[in-house]
Amino acid sequence: MKQNSPSPAPSRDGAALVEDLCSALLTPASAEEMARLLTDLCTPQEIRTLAERWHVARLLDGSDLSYRDIHDATGVSTTTIVRVARFLRQEPHRGYRAAIDALSESRPDAD
Repeated sequence: MKQNSPSPAPSRDGAALVEDLCSALLTPASAEEMARLLTDLCTPQEIRTLAERWHVARLLDGSDLSYRDIHDATGVSTTTIVRVARFLRQEPHRGYRAAIDALSESRPDAD
């Protein structure tokens, strides 16, 4: 069942492609719908990599575990852990922070 949306024109404009992807990622209304979209968009390894980064961000934010402890417990490379920590704590994008805070607000008793 095809929706009535404008047909995209071929593009190499990276910013426009990312904007379109972001719009698509905002469409799922549930975790199940998001899982289906991610399954179509990504390889199983890409999904696992994204999930591991998110898990590391949550561990860095919500525990006192060292990078080495996180590596030992999850198998995620220390390079990835350092990168996630940098984006969580230093980079101006604040994507991890916004998502963690939004989840905390929607589930205040989850802490």
